[in-house]
Amino acid sequence: MENAKESRSEGRQGGAMQKIKIEQHTFTGGAWCAAWLFTIGFLHLGFWKGVLALLLWPYYLGSHFSALAR
Repeated sequence: MENAKESRSEGRQGGAMQKIKIEQHTFTGGAWCAAWLFTIGFLHLGFWKGVLALLLWPYYLGSHFSALAR
């Protein structure tokens, strides 16, 4: 009975405890979201183009600024 309890508490790692490092990227995600919203407002995109801008953000920026460079 003791061995069964010990093997359950040890888990799959064979008794060695592993440290888990948790990284939070809240600032990076927030900055990306703010820049995305800024882009939608700056380019005066409608709702569906704004949804597409989520995936095609570099395309919308490139097409806008390439037109200004001509």
